[in-house]
Amino acid sequence: MKTLNPGGFLIHPGGYRNLYCYKKSVILYDMTFYYIEKYLEPSDRTYGQMKQAARSGKQNIVEGLEDKMTSFDTGLHLVNVARGSLQELREDYEDELRSNRLTLWKNGHERYDGMIQFCLAHTEVEDYAKYYAQWDQETICNVALTLIHQADKALMNLLQKMEADFLADGGVKERMFAARKDKRGF
Repeated sequence: MKTLNPGGFLIHPGGYRNLYCYKKSVILYDMTFYYIEKYLEPSDRTYGQMKQAARSGKQNIVEGLEDKMTSFDTGLHLVNVARGSLQELREDYEDELRSNRLTLWKNGHERYDGMIQFCLAHTEVEDYAKYYAQWDQETICNVALTLIHQADKALMNLLQKMEADFLADGGVKERMFAARKDKRGF
């Protein structure tokens, strides 16, 4: 447990920018923005839904990790909201493939293994952005789906870590009580 103030009760949330789930969510936001601008009309309800789901996936990681400093429940809830938003985005990309009669790449598809390896190895927006203009609609959807699966797995790992941290260190109210008790010498 790393508190902001020795003997205090606020645990520094740490940096979120280097978290795998956050990096993948940033890529997803940018890729989704490119996708909707290229393939959807702004008047299409899906345009706004996909943009908001991608944004929410990214922003709720940030807000959840920052808010858990004073409310573990809020932090846990918001990280799970991030997962939910990315699952909503997954559904939208799957709908895009199906409604446009495009192929969902699965194990055995000629490009599947290469895509998985590419996505595992690359965690920066620039690694993907340079290919946007070369990738067709089917490729972007499949890469986005892969990133969503990877971000989801990382978010599940983050939630499990948060659970373990809570079991080890307690919530802020427990730490507040213990700090106050220690301060008074009880």
